[in-house]
Amino acid sequence: MDNLDGTFPHGMISPTQPTQIRVDRVSFAPQLLKSAKLGRRDQFNLPAYYSLREVSFEVFEGDRVAIVGAAGAGKTTLLRLLNRLISPTQGSIYLGDRPNTEISPVDLRQHILLLPQESKLLGMTVQDALAYPLQLRGFSPQAIAAQVSEWRDRLPIPVEWLHRTEPQLSLGQRQWVAIARALIAQPQVLLLDEPTAALDANQCQQFFAVFKQSGYAPTVLMVTHQLDLAQAWCTRVLHFQGGQLVVDQPASKINWRTLEEALQQTAIAQEEEWA
Repeated sequence: MDNLDGTFPHGMISPTQPTQIRVDRVSFAPQLLKSAKLGRRDQFNLPAYYSLREVSFEVFEGDRVAIVGAAGAGKTTLLRLLNRLISPTQGSIYLGDRPNTEISPVDLRQHILLLPQESKLLGMTVQDALAYPLQLRGFSPQAIAAQVSEWRDRLPIPVEWLHRTEPQLSLGQRQWVAIARALIAQPQVLLLDEPTAALDANQCQQFFAVFKQSGYAPTVLMVTHQLDLAQAWCTRVLHFQGGQLVVDQPASKINWRTLEEALQQTAIAQEEEWA
């Protein structure tokens, strides 16, 4: 399929790698969840705004998935669901063959790490923030020092940053440190929410090059509005519109110009609706 007129039928992709994440008919409506907590028996008769509705797809080991869509399409909601920061109203999410509800959030986040668009250092210095994920995993001080030093060189992070705290860093510098902190942890799955939005062009190139140079090849799901980066680096594209998955295709099958036009048209329609 060379256009974006329909969905890529689930099951038609035949990867050689095993399934790592499976999303099965997942919906998310905050109003319904709130009603359920309040014990309202008529919760499913209430009108509800769905951030996501009946979403199903699989992610395979080594996939680099671009998640695209206009504002409010449900992209960030999906990442938060995958990381168990929120729970679906309906449907199930699996890590391998195991429902993620059977895995404690702490253990799950050792395998699936979310890098938000605006990451925080939680009052730590850069040095402490880089060491923190390894401390949580019980690494020895010597191993932590070696890992931090190795990844500082790969990214790179200047030595003069190490004793700075969040207010002493620019937005781009904070995001660069957050990226380093995520890569040091080396999770199996990286969830990236606009990871390069605050970076300059050189840093963007460094970010994507580090995976090849280091040999670290996690599965990646990346929310992005930068289609040129998605086209150059990602292997899959999930296009969301109004909380629904409308396209699931290999990147090689995407008509990128048509996709860009579709996103622009949706954005214009949204602006007119709110005008």
